[in-house]
Amino acid sequence: MMVKVLMAVLVISALVVMVSIALQPSKTNGLNSLMTGTSETFFSKNKTKTRESFLARLTIISSIVFALSVIFINIQIR
Repeated sequence: MMVKVLMAVLVISALVVMVSIALQPSKTNGLNSLMTGTSETFFSKNKTKTRESFLARLTIISSIVFALSVIFINIQIR
């Protein structure tokens, strides 16, 4: 029973990791604006930072949950 719950947590956390990584913007956006000379306003710059920071935190937390569930599944099976 416990292994099935951990497997479900494993699958859900793996999906969350994949989606959160796919939604994160690439880091080359800042370099492109430097070369083209476009500038961002203060509001738009901070608006994206909150979304980026949320996605980064979500990725880290779901990765930790993923790793812990793998460890606990391995312990439960033995």
